[in-house]
Amino acid sequence: MSTAKTDTLPDPSKRDFLYITTATVGTVGAASFVWPLVDQMNPDASTLALASIEVDVSSIEPGQAITVKWRGKPVFIRNRTDKEVEEARKVSLSELKDDEARNKNIAEGGATDRNRSAGEGKENWIVMIGSCTHLGCIPVGLAGEYGGWFCPCHGSHYDTAGRIRKGPAPENLAIPEYKFIDDTNIKIG
Repeated sequence: MSTAKTDTLPDPSKRDFLYITTATVGTVGAASFVWPLVDQMNPDASTLALASIEVDVSSIEPGQAITVKWRGKPVFIRNRTDKEVEEARKVSLSELKDDEARNKNIAEGGATDRNRSAGEGKENWIVMIGSCTHLGCIPVGLAGEYGGWFCPCHGSHYDTAGRIRKGPAPENLAIPEYKFIDDTNIKIG
């Protein structure tokens, strides 16, 4: 009698189980190693607290402006006089170097005074990020040829609506998201 020799193969289900288990343990281990590195790049609590600020503007008289700090940037808040509003409304878009409103509170639009101001009933208020669009300098308020802001570093002149009128700056001052909570308080951000 001859005996037939049979080859025994390893159980494929056992091998598959070992591959899947090893891959799973490796993935979980890699994720637990990488997560602290990714998590440390999130902003800290003090930064998140500055995501929005509220500003009381009740003490700002017509013709005056204040600067507040929001997300590490200066924000200009100005209560314009009726004369300043009237003069800003008369400016034609064709006279502007940048005809875009750059206002995060509206979808799109030209840089008319209405599109740059706080809106219906609050046209006298202007809220803008106070960083020159040329090289990021901080313009001086209530100055320049147009009575708005003047950046002495390179000679950019902005009008009372924050629109670039003269100098090397390519764009109008940006307007952040903001809203009036009531008649005397603005929430920025």
